[in-house]
Amino acid sequence: MGKYSVTGFIQDQWTSVPPVTTADLTGKTVMVIGANTGLGFEAAKHFARMKPKRLILACRSKEKGEAAIARLRKEAEYESAELWMIDLSKFSSVIEFADKFDKDGGRLDYLIENAACIQKSYDTTPDGWETTLQVNCLSLSLLALRLLPSMIQTGKNYATHPRLVVVTSEVHLWSNIDKNVFEGNDIYKTLNSEEFCTPAVMGTRYTDSKFLNIMFYQGLNERLPHSPVIVNGVNPGYCYSELRRGFTGVRAVFDWAMEKTLARTSEEGARQLVYAAVGGAEEDEDTMRGAYVSSGHVAEASDFAIGPDGKIVQDILWTEMMDILAKVDPCVREVERKYLTTPVE
Repeated sequence: MGKYSVTGFIQDQWTSVPPVTTADLTGKTVMVIGANTGLGFEAAKHFARMKPKRLILACRSKEKGEAAIARLRKEAEYESAELWMIDLSKFSSVIEFADKFDKDGGRLDYLIENAACIQKSYDTTPDGWETTLQVNCLSLSLLALRLLPSMIQTGKNYATHPRLVVVTSEVHLWSNIDKNVFEGNDIYKTLNSEEFCTPAVMGTRYTDSKFLNIMFYQGLNERLPHSPVIVNGVNPGYCYSELRRGFTGVRAVFDWAMEKTLARTSEEGARQLVYAAVGGAEEDEDTMRGAYVSSGHVAEASDFAIGPDGKIVQDILWTEMMDILAKVDPCVREVERKYLTTPVE
């Protein structure tokens, strides 16, 4: 889908990462999904040093989440971190999380959707979806839609521009979903099918999920033309991460060698997340709307993702996704009716 060469990838990885962007977060609320380790924790630590009124760490593991809060107290001297539990492999957990925030009634200035997984083989969640597809794509989309009203209200109440940041990856440039899938009916249903999910397909499922993330945030941005909320996506680059902790055998050895020669630190990758959330204000802030952030600046997603054929696929995926999510949470249709518009051709 793109023209991203291995040489280009290596050059990007060896390019120095700009210093972390800082901002005054006094009185503001930051939420980081998947904040107990890796990129999520390092981003949370950067935010903590900017002293927001609230910093919500959304985690699946209570033990790891509490350890992260303890580390923030020690390493960032921050005492206002909150642990909220969420399991993206269960729609019910996402809905419960969103309902809790609705009742909490607070402002939400920055939402960093960072959590992801890599599955080596076909496996389904309790909801019947292939795990990577639900965790990396559908659940994060559901969470964004459910929290969107709070972010819009925050922007209106405080005359600010809250930001919703979707963490994607440069590997979306290597996504190569069969065009027959995009030309058929029920794209998500096909991608979820056990028959379709051969070992070869599962070998690129993470890559494909990052492409679907691009399709989501671009689609959401186009449906928020006059909203105070800024939606964008960010590529942190290839970093040391627990994301690949399940690798074994030759794949694990290859990844170890790649990390030693190419990987950024989790802290360096987290700087990209922070830039997508609070950077670019010195320019026209609208340049961050729908932007693909990489290496500390606005870059371009794949040719397909930003081209006319990609726009057609994006709209089909959006319609299918909304139908899927509305069945598990009727609030999705209410959000659509109240806050989203039809994209202008």
